[in-house]
Amino acid sequence: MVKVYCYDRCSTCKKALSWLDEHKIGYEKLDIKTQNPDAETLKTLHEKSGLPLKRFFNSSGMLYKELELSKKLPGMSEEEQYNILSTDGMLVKRPLLVTDNEVFPGFNEAEWERILK
Repeated sequence: MVKVYCYDRCSTCKKALSWLDEHKIGYEKLDIKTQNPDAETLKTLHEKSGLPLKRFFNSSGMLYKELELSKKLPGMSEEEQYNILSTDGMLVKRPLLVTDNEVFPGFNEAEWERILK
């Protein structure tokens, strides 16, 4: 089953969901603000993705900037990073695509097509 963590007011999320609809790919939409994954789930998703953990952070978000995470993350352990990501869904890069085999933060048509086709 395909799961997509989204934020309704995010234009990239809207574009990604439209792309899924156009390609007739079924999905479960999860609200990243109210259904943000906990630290353990984020660890599992990160490990499954094979990507650097920093890719899971919404580095263009206001909260990320307010917390000055660009300065703090390099000195933080992965556990600390999972914990801070789990505190607020607005810190998580979205949309977050989760399938049985892969995880991909953000929307990239070529990557989503590779993963979902």
